[in-house]
Amino acid sequence: MAISSTIAFLLLLFSFGFQFCDGGRILSDMVEEQPLAMTYHKGALLSGNVSVNLIFYGKFSAAQRAVVSDFVTSLSSLPPQKDSLEPSVSTWWRGLARYYASPRIRPPKLALGKLILDEGCSLGRSLRDEDVFKLAARGAPRNAVNVVLTAEDVTVEGFCMSRCGTHAASGRSRAGRFAYVWVGNSAKQCPGQCAWPFHQPEYGPQTPPLVAPNGDVGIDGMIINLAALLAGTATNPFGNGFFQGPKEAPLEAATACTGVYGKGAYPGYAGNLLLDPTTGASYNANGVRGRKYLVPALFDPSTSSCSTLV
Repeated sequence: MAISSTIAFLLLLFSFGFQFCDGGRILSDMVEEQPLAMTYHKGALLSGNVSVNLIFYGKFSAAQRAVVSDFVTSLSSLPPQKDSLEPSVSTWWRGLARYYASPRIRPPKLALGKLILDEGCSLGRSLRDEDVFKLAARGAPRNAVNVVLTAEDVTVEGFCMSRCGTHAASGRSRAGRFAYVWVGNSAKQCPGQCAWPFHQPEYGPQTPPLVAPNGDVGIDGMIINLAALLAGTATNPFGNGFFQGPKEAPLEAATACTGVYGKGAYPGYAGNLLLDPTTGASYNANGVRGRKYLVPALFDPSTSSCSTLV
């Protein structure tokens, strides 16, 4: 799966009862030609009402938590109203309807669920994949996407080396089955890899970074990764939904459009974006409470092309 500023997700083998897809950015691969077909592998997609529970691991300020919470709320806010600002995060999320063949089955309606804080890092500041799963299990056991967000001083197995985040699913059990996402704050560890285009890229063309819409390079970078991973979770939650390429290294709904945020994107250039006249920040989607965000393009399976909001 490749995301806007370049996330390539690797679907790994089943391990200790759950499966997972990893996300890592490789900026030199941005906007390379992708396979033409997005193949459906006959597995389940997420639909219906789904709670998104946020597990903040490590130190996050109240302002940082609000940026993430408002983004989740923005995903399934009401359809555009007369006085609403477009393009919006909810319009972007509804773009996943291209993957749902029946009009009676739509992309999941996400609602912000529990906020769980673990500021003391109860599992330590160096996590393995099984630790991430344990944290995710603190959320709801069913009809949920449990999102683990690790602070800038927390290291996670493979973080920055091969991935910026992960989406996965728990094993089947009587208690139910939940999908989960992990995203790390790369502000101190690898902003040039996981927070582009809001930081000078680590690899590839050295273009000036854009101004982050919420004034926080690490958090705004996390939003990009979270958006791509949630899109992949909806359309390929258990590793047998929609993806391009081999199962071991799939490209999904958002990550098949590597490096693309707006029209005209090319390596090192995110595309033609909107500009906040007050802050000079670049964005392509409006959220609740006046928030602005940058979200990745979505691959349109009917046209085999990347669809952008702007």
